[in-house]
Amino acid sequence: MEPLSARGLPRLSWIDTLYSNFNYNTDGYEGDGAEDGKSQDGSETLPFIDESPTMSPQLCAPLGPDGEAVSPTPPEGLLAGGDIEKGLEMKKLVLSGFLASEEIYINQLEALLLPMRPLKATATTSQPVLTIQQVETIFYKIQDIFEIHKEFYDALLPNIQQWDEKVTVGHLFQKLASQLGVYKAFVDNYKVALETAEKCSQANGQFQKISENLKVKGPKDSKDCTTSVSMEALLYKPIDRVTRSTLVLHDLLKHTPKDHPDFPLLQDALRISQNFLSSINEEIDPRRTAVTTPKGEARQLVKDGFLVEVSESSRKLRHVFLFTDLLLCAKMKKTSVGRHQQYECKWYIPLADLTFQTLDDTDSSPSIQVLPEYEIEEMKIKISVLKSEIQKEKKAPKGQSRVERLRKKMNEQESWLLLHSPTIPFRIHNKHGKSYHFLLSSDYERSEWRESIQKLQKKDLQTCLLSSVELQVLTSSCFKLRTVHNIPVTSNKDDEETPGLYGFLHVIVHSAKGFKESANLYCTLEVDSYGYFVSKAKTRVFRDTTEPHWNEEFEIELEGSLYLRILCYENCYDKSMLNKDDNEIVDKIMGKGQVQLDPQTVQSKNWHMDVIEMNGIKVEFSMKFTSRDLSLKRTPSKKQSGVFGVKINVVTKRERSKVPYIVRQCIEEVEKRGIDEVGIYRISGVATDIQALKITFDTNTKDILVMLSDMDINAIAGTLKLYFRELPEPLLTDRLYPAFMEGIALSDPAAKENCMMHLLRSLPDPNLMTFLPLLEHLKRVAEKEPINKMSLHNLATVFGPTLLRPSESEIAKGQHITSASDIWSHDVMAQVQVLLYYLQHPPISFAELKRNTLYFSTDV
Repeated sequence: MEPLSARGLPRLSWIDTLYSNFNYNTDGYEGDGAEDGKSQDGSETLPFIDESPTMSPQLCAPLGPDGEAVSPTPPEGLLAGGDIEKGLEMKKLVLSGFLASEEIYINQLEALLLPMRPLKATATTSQPVLTIQQVETIFYKIQDIFEIHKEFYDALLPNIQQWDEKVTVGHLFQKLASQLGVYKAFVDNYKVALETAEKCSQANGQFQKISENLKVKGPKDSKDCTTSVSMEALLYKPIDRVTRSTLVLHDLLKHTPKDHPDFPLLQDALRISQNFLSSINEEIDPRRTAVTTPKGEARQLVKDGFLVEVSESSRKLRHVFLFTDLLLCAKMKKTSVGRHQQYECKWYIPLADLTFQTLDDTDSSPSIQVLPEYEIEEMKIKISVLKSEIQKEKKAPKGQSRVERLRKKMNEQESWLLLHSPTIPFRIHNKHGKSYHFLLSSDYERSEWRESIQKLQKKDLQTCLLSSVELQVLTSSCFKLRTVHNIPVTSNKDDEETPGLYGFLHVIVHSAKGFKESANLYCTLEVDSYGYFVSKAKTRVFRDTTEPHWNEEFEIELEGSLYLRILCYENCYDKSMLNKDDNEIVDKIMGKGQVQLDPQTVQSKNWHMDVIEMNGIKVEFSMKFTSRDLSLKRTPSKKQSGVFGVKINVVTKRERSKVPYIVRQCIEEVEKRGIDEVGIYRISGVATDIQALKITFDTNTKDILVMLSDMDINAIAGTLKLYFRELPEPLLTDRLYPAFMEGIALSDPAAKENCMMHLLRSLPDPNLMTFLPLLEHLKRVAEKEPINKMSLHNLATVFGPTLLRPSESEIAKGQHITSASDIWSHDVMAQVQVLLYYLQHPPISFAELKRNTLYFSTDV
C-alpha cells in the first residue's frame, strides 16, 4: 500500500497525523479507512491503538466493545507441534522484510539531513535561507534518529546474512526500544516543525523548491535510483516508524519459541514500545446523532414486521404496523432498566392517502450507499465463528460466564447484517407529497406488503388525522398487539430451536401448471440466511406457454437455512422501465410460496419431490441436501484418465502443457463473452450443464470447443470453479496451507510481502504456472466491475476457499478442528484474504519470482 505520507499529509493536528496510518478495526490491521484517515462520510477519524501485550492483528478475530477477541485464535501454525525450523524460517522472513524497510527508512532520513547541513551553514551568512532557530525546529532530532537506526541496521544485517537457530536479535530490538525517548521529543515538536516548514515555504521561494523536491535513494537492489518526496511527507516517517516497529515485535514474538533467548528481550522491547504509544494515545468519544420525532395511529392490526427504512440517506431499522386504516412506522424507545419497552412513532399514513410510487417518479428517491458484497460475506463468516465459540463455551466447565457476552456480540453483528443486506426498494407515497423508502431483501416480502395494503384499500376508507393523544395511545398499544416480537436474528432464538441447515441444497425445478393465459415465465429460488431471504437461482425464461417445463437443477448454498421459497414471474418486456433502479424488479409476480426445509426429509440420499401451490398455480420441484461436512471434502477421482479430481501435475504432464487445458479454455471463453456478465463467477450455472461439461472434459471428446461456444456462460464459470474445488489437493497445496495462514496474519507490510512472495516461489511449478494466469484473469474480470458488479473482494470471496481449502487429511491433522464445518468457520476469511492479497498485488512474473532471493527490498 502506498503510504499516506507519500501523497502529502492533510493539515491535521499532530495526533491526527500520528494515528491516521495505523488502524485496528474489526476486520484486522489496515482496514479500508486506514489509508487516508477518513470515515465513510468523509470525516477525519482517530483510530484507537490497543497496547495490550496479547494484541496482535488477527484475521477472523473482531474485537468487541470490551476489547475481548470474539473468535477463536487462528491455528498455532508453524510453531505447532514443536516445528521450530518452520518457526525460525518465518522469523527470518519477518526480519528480512523489516530490514528491507529499515534500509528505505534510513535513506528517507538521509534525504532530510541532506539540505539541513547547507541550510545551517548559510544561516550565519549575509543571505540566509532560514535562521538557525528555524533549521533546528524543522529538523529537530532527525540526526539522532538517523544515527540510532543506522547503528541498528548495521548490527542486524550480518545476523540475517548468517542466519541459523543460534542467532539472537532481541538485544538489538531492546536497545532500539530503549531509545524511544528521542522519538517522544520528536513527536512533541512535530506540530511546530510542520507549521514552521510551511511558513518558511510561503516566505521563501528557495526553501519551497528545496522542501517540495527532496531526493530519496532507492534500495541497493532497486532499479530506480532516486525518488522525489516532499519534506512534509518525510517528516511524517519517524511517526510512522514507531507503529511499524511495534507491529514487527508482535510478529517476531509469534514466531519465537518461549525458551529461545530472544523471547524475554523481545517481550521487554514490546512492553517499552507499547508504553510509549500509550503515553501519547487519546480516547475518542463516539459521535452521537439526534433523531427528530413525527406522528402516527391504529385500529385493528393486520400485519407487522421489521423493515429497513432509508431516512436522511442512512439505514434505520423500523417496526412497521399495518392497521385496517393506516400504516404506522415506529422504532423501539430506549428505556431504563426494569421498565417495559415502548415504541416511538416516526410517522403514519392513512391508507386512504397511500399510493405506491411509480418507477418513473424517482425525483424524491434518496440515494443510499450499498455495501460491497464482500463486507456482507465477511460479517457472515464472523457470525459463524461466534456461533462455533458459543457452542464450545457451553460445553466448557466454566464457559457460561462468556456465553452471554458472546451472545451479545453475535446479536450486534447479526443486527448489522440485517440492516445492511437489503437492497430491493419498496416505496410508498403520501398523496400530500411525502414519500417513504424501505429496503427489503426479497421481492417476496415486497409483494406481501403491497398485496396486504391493496386488499385493505379496496374497502371504503376515510382519511384520518390523529390528535397527539390518540397517536400516543395507538403507539403504546403496538407493544401488546405486535405479532413479530423480536428482530429476526438467530441470537434471539432459544437453543432448543432448530439451528437450520448448513451445506448445499440441490433443487430441480420441473414444471408449473395453472396459468390461464400464455406468457413468458420463469422462477426464482430464495432461501433464508442470517434472518433474511436471499435470491440464489433463476430458471431460464420459458416462452409463450401455459405449462412451462424447465427441468433445471441448481446447487444452492445454505447458511443456517430453514425455508425454501419459489417465486414465479411473467417476463416484462417494457425495457424503458428497467433503467430507473438497478434493484427494482419490474416483472410481474404470478405466484409465490415456501416450504420448510425439514432435515429428516431432505437429508436422505434420495431426491424428495414436492409441490408449491401459489394463487392457483402449482410448481413441481425436487430437492436433496448435502451437509457441509460432506460437500467440503476433496475426494480424489478413481479414474485417473480424466481431469476432475486428478492431481494438477499429473494432468499437465499427460497434456504436455504448463496450464491444464480446462483452465485455459474456460478462462478464454469467460473473457470472450462473460466478462460483462453481471455476477460472473457468483451466479450459479445450471447444474446439469456443468455436469455435462465435466463429463466432456473428463472424456476429452472433440466436441469440447463447440459445446463451450454454445453453453451458458455461468455454466462455464461454474465448471472452472468445480475443477479447482474437486482437486484432490488445493492449488496452493496442503503443505503450504499453515504458512499461508501465518503469512497473511503478519502485521508488518514488508514482512508480509517477503513471506507471501516466498510462499509463491515454494509452490510446485505446475501449481504456480496455473495460479498466475488465473490471477491475471480475475484481475481483468474485476476491471469490468462497473458492468459485472464483481470486485476483487467479491472474486476473492468466491475463489479463496476453492484455491486454499485443505484436503480432508489435512483437516484431520488440525487437533483444534473438529469437523469440516469448523474449518469453514475458522479459516475461510483468511483464505479470502490470501487470494485478495495476490489480486491487489502488481503483476507477478513467473521468471522474476523464481529469480528473486529470499531477501528483497519493498517500499512501504
